[in-house]
Amino acid sequence: MKVIVLGAGVIGTTTAWYLARQGHDVTVVDRQPAAAMETSFANAGQVSPGYSTPWAMPGLPLKALGWMLKKNSPLVVRARLDLPMLRWMAQLLANCTAHAYDVNKARMLRVAEYSRDCLAGLRAETGITYDDRQQGLIQLFRTQAQLDHASDDMRLLTESNVPHALLDVAGIIAREPGLAHASHLLKGGLYLPGDESGDAHMFTQRLAQKAGELGVTFRYETTIHGLDASATEIMGVRTSAGRLTGDAYVLALGSYSPLMLRPLGIGLPVYPVKGYSLTVPLTDASRAPTSTVNDESYKVAMTRLGDRIRIGGTAELTGYDQRLSPDRRRTLELSFSELFGGGDLGRATYWTGLRPNTPDGTPVIGPSGRFGNLWLNTGHGTLGWTMACGSGQLLADLIDGRRPAIPHLDLSISRYTSP
Repeated sequence: MKVIVLGAGVIGTTTAWYLARQGHDVTVVDRQPAAAMETSFANAGQVSPGYSTPWAMPGLPLKALGWMLKKNSPLVVRARLDLPMLRWMAQLLANCTAHAYDVNKARMLRVAEYSRDCLAGLRAETGITYDDRQQGLIQLFRTQAQLDHASDDMRLLTESNVPHALLDVAGIIAREPGLAHASHLLKGGLYLPGDESGDAHMFTQRLAQKAGELGVTFRYETTIHGLDASATEIMGVRTSAGRLTGDAYVLALGSYSPLMLRPLGIGLPVYPVKGYSLTVPLTDASRAPTSTVNDESYKVAMTRLGDRIRIGGTAELTGYDQRLSPDRRRTLELSFSELFGGGDLGRATYWTGLRPNTPDGTPVIGPSGRFGNLWLNTGHGTLGWTMACGSGQLLADLIDGRRPAIPHLDLSISRYTSP
């Protein structure tokens, strides 16, 4: 089967890899000059199935109001007349119940755990490296309230058979010695030994090369203008390089996916949530992360990537604006400086990207519903790197008519359209 994949980020590239391994003729189309040049370029570097958590949770509205009053808020909402944003926020708030949180977190964990296993299999098969480490993640709590709330997540982790442990401050320092000088700031931490880290950009570019060796064609610097459709099928893709046709089409355009579907009459509840990162040269390994940690107070992740440290986090609802905010940089620098300090912030590279978030936190993976040959793999939010391999394998199995390794019906767009 000839399959056209729209988007060469980590989601599109992993999908192309698994499709090619299963014998398909695959073409990937992207406007950038290489793979992983947008949202997959400089994310936080975490492959964190155990940390897979929906934003929509009980108490979020009050918590968000409190954040908005803080100078270094992890969440910023820019006031704007943006109907898609308002609809998305309304759906997010509707998911802020205890029942919805349990359902959403459980299925996110399902996808993320499966994806971590798929990544391990891919790594064993190909020998691919990407500044990767398999040394777990620690979620750091600075307040007793954060520590008390951890019991709710630990219950769901236990129900999903995800290994975890609650650490005291001494236990944290034993695993992350670079935090020793900041021990007075900490109350405890949640350790997730199955989580990993690595450079998503490096991984995607190296996997694209291996996919090319399997016969995948990458058409870079090719702008996608739209999809041509009949009543029941996609007939072709209009691009800056001409019209492309195939037997099946995969939409993996991240935050831009809803814009491509809207003219076809498909409403996809994915909205761009802007995130930021700093890539910092390592100067003192004794004051740097050994693996990866999350600062729960500022919602900032700090990850060791070879001789670099990646500091990522914050969230802005500001449409498709990709300007760099000096305020968000100060938040990242503050969190890192208080906890670690083993990097040269003056030589850091500052970056921003648009995370494609669904209101319930779960990605949209599966058939488009209306068009029999159009498939969706998008809406992974902050967890695109975490869920990429599992999402790609799952969708390749569905396109092949194979039974996927995990339940999948509740991952499709039908959960938003079914009564």
